[in-house]
Amino acid sequence: MTAQESYRQWLESPALSGDERAELLAIEKDPKEIEERFFAPLDFGTAGLRGVMQTGLRCMNRHIVRRTTQALAELVLKEGGAERGVAVCYDTRNNSGAFAREAACVLAANGIAVRLFDGPRPTPELSFAIRRYGCLAGINITASHNPKQYNGYKVYWSDGAQLPPDHADAVAHERDRVSVFEGIRLITEREARDRGLLTVMGGETDESYLDAVFTQSLADGETRRAARDMKIVYTPFHGCGRELVPRILRRAGFENIVCVEEQMTPDGDFPTVKSPNPEDKEGFALAIELAGRVQADLIIGTDPDADRVGIMVRRGASEGEQPDARDGFVTLSGNQTGVLLLDYIIKARQRNGTMPGKPAFVKTVVTTPMAAAVAEGAGIPWYDTFTGFKFLAEKIKELEERGERFILAFEESYGFLAGDQARDKDAVVASMLIAEMAAFYGAEGLTLYDALEALYERYGYYREETVNLVMPGVDGLDRMKRLMRRLRGGGAPQAGTAPGGGEGGLPLSEIAGVQTAALTDYQVGTRRARGGGAVTPVNPAGSDVLCYEMADGTHYLIRPSGTEPKLKVYIMTRGADRDDGERRIAAYRGFTRDKLASV
Repeated sequence: MTAQESYRQWLESPALSGDERAELLAIEKDPKEIEERFFAPLDFGTAGLRGVMQTGLRCMNRHIVRRTTQALAELVLKEGGAERGVAVCYDTRNNSGAFAREAACVLAANGIAVRLFDGPRPTPELSFAIRRYGCLAGINITASHNPKQYNGYKVYWSDGAQLPPDHADAVAHERDRVSVFEGIRLITEREARDRGLLTVMGGETDESYLDAVFTQSLADGETRRAARDMKIVYTPFHGCGRELVPRILRRAGFENIVCVEEQMTPDGDFPTVKSPNPEDKEGFALAIELAGRVQADLIIGTDPDADRVGIMVRRGASEGEQPDARDGFVTLSGNQTGVLLLDYIIKARQRNGTMPGKPAFVKTVVTTPMAAAVAEGAGIPWYDTFTGFKFLAEKIKELEERGERFILAFEESYGFLAGDQARDKDAVVASMLIAEMAAFYGAEGLTLYDALEALYERYGYYREETVNLVMPGVDGLDRMKRLMRRLRGGGAPQAGTAPGGGEGGLPLSEIAGVQTAALTDYQVGTRRARGGGAVTPVNPAGSDVLCYEMADGTHYLIRPSGTEPKLKVYIMTRGADRDDGERRIAAYRGFTRDKLASV
């Protein structure tokens, strides 16, 4: 079916409301917009469905939610999971609550037991609830840290992790078989309650989840004493962390928590920030102002569904200033925070005797190599996975099955997990551990910035940066696919040549004036050295990621995003000192924007 045919099918459907029909009529003479909305369904990416909230096939709306839920219901019934049921969660975004109730009603109409939260909750609490109540699956209505016009639909399985590939394929296949407007079972929320198929989760689940999170506390007596005097500014960016993050911090002994009141109100328009993403430094403006007034030691911010966390720390006693230092605060990247957390967890567990017999650390291929260096320095095995926490969860499960226990899993995009309470990134447990870590160093008269500088001095000045090349719409998808084909066109880079291919190659035998030493293609799982060297297998394999290993030790990775219309380029280098690292980053950044962005 063409985009125009799909558009007409929607426009003529009696299932549309008057407002939805008016929205579609308004684009009747805009073929490009029709193509954008109807050329294909939303794809399952690394985190399920995600799209702009509009009326249309490739958008997030109640019809897409119903259709996807009916497909999931078929899988649950096939697996004999009607009684075990499905947990349903949602964040503070516009329409999230309504979409969650639509999903719950479709599940109940199929005779499947549903556990629905009574209000917005953090994503990791959904993962916890699935595990606690023995549900077969879970649904979370969230677009995580995306801009306000987006929403999403994440699906989880019985282990609390995002849907495994075989089940995701099954849901996608069933979804394609089900018509958007026909064959979907639906009853009202009241009918679902009357039939005993809908249970509401609330405070009891919150308390159980917080109890589980608190078991991951590593603070000793001296750290807890320091915690009482620490001042922490916290912002949930209008999201789900507003209740549980302050509560876990207080339980951990932090008595001076000052919240950014303007951002404590749940609001899907996110009125006080340009983007509700803790990776966005500008979003912390109100928090910085407040921290300056109350003389805070640490700033913590969690994204709308409270699975990611970003922090700002005081510069402290270390010499030198970071370029983004404002009012005495420095933004730490996800990589920097993760490296600090890994080092702290290792040392704290060694001190208090809680290190597992077979500890392990898990990260993604686009996460800083410095984390691997820290793990190796402590004699702890580490493992790489692809981007997306479902891959980290798969590795954690694999490790458990062979007797190894992870002590931390993290990805560069501000996602961290410690403990068994969840199988997705967890900003609640991460906020607690970050605060404890700050108190630990504070007891020694140091800031987290000082602690990071000490790690750089020990392991080298690692620097990382992600450059996002935004490519929206149908043209953007084609452009990304074309670019990845061109980069693969001639196989491994050869000296003085470009990768070939029918569309012409892109000259990556060198990048930013530095020769390429080897190319790893994670899609096929091979690594080839420059100049036609031997091909060796790599693990993991099966994802659209290219990694260029440069002669100066830099890793330059390229992959299409699974959740946003952008190509992501990860630059990871190690300099002789901070300035050397910055120069290398600047050179590779310039190449990325001048060369790749112009393709």
